[in-house]
Amino acid sequence: MEKALLSKEVKTLVLVGRTGNGKSATGNNILGRKAFKSKISSSGVTIVCELQTTAMKDGPIINVIDTPGLFDGTKSVGKEIVKCIDLAKDGIHAITLVFSIRTRFSEEEQANFLTLQVLFGHKIVDYMIVVFTGGDELEDNEETLDDYLDSNCPPSLQDILTLCGNRKVLFNNRTKDENKRLEQVQQLLHLVDAVMSHNLGQPFTNELFKRLKEKATETEKAETLGIKMQLQKRYDDELKRMTDLVSYYTYTF
Repeated sequence: MEKALLSKEVKTLVLVGRTGNGKSATGNNILGRKAFKSKISSSGVTIVCELQTTAMKDGPIINVIDTPGLFDGTKSVGKEIVKCIDLAKDGIHAITLVFSIRTRFSEEEQANFLTLQVLFGHKIVDYMIVVFTGGDELEDNEETLDDYLDSNCPPSLQDILTLCGNRKVLFNNRTKDENKRLEQVQQLLHLVDAVMSHNLGQPFTNELFKRLKEKATETEKAETLGIKMQLQKRYDDELKRMTDLVSYYTYTF
């Protein structure tokens, strides 16, 4: 049994999103069991990054990392989310940004996305998949996810979807139908495969994270140096102008 598990491919997913969007419930749905604490709450149930694992039948081993909700009021959330890279020893194969159709897309949601880019670098969009929770509500209204987005997709959300390669999936975390659960998990895993193909099989690793941060720092230094050089040139030009002006008046008078 252990040899069979060791020979299986491992895929690591990270769940991120605003508190109350159903991250932990989505993680439980993927795992097929209640591994993460999940309940309706105005404050985040997840306090620290947590990793849980499941082995798909005739499929890969799936590692799921649940993270604290962004902007839940704690100062250490950013640091804690960054720590999830260390939890994923072999790297992160996909980051799932969890939205809920039960709540209107807001500036806070957009801030979540921008925060991810700040924390992980702009290349993170190449690893991102958008998961919409609340699928049961759409099913009750006989709507598809595309139907919903056609009438409830502000430009800022459309921009996010475009940057993420329009990789999106709808989850019904309340379903009791095991076939339905497996179907939506498979849809997500197909998108994970697409992400891996897009990134030539290279997961997002701690080394990549460090390189991106170093590159960002170098860019920032270059921009700062450029500003200093511009200011120096302005100073030199102004000094030359004043010197020429003084010379002119000295020579003239």
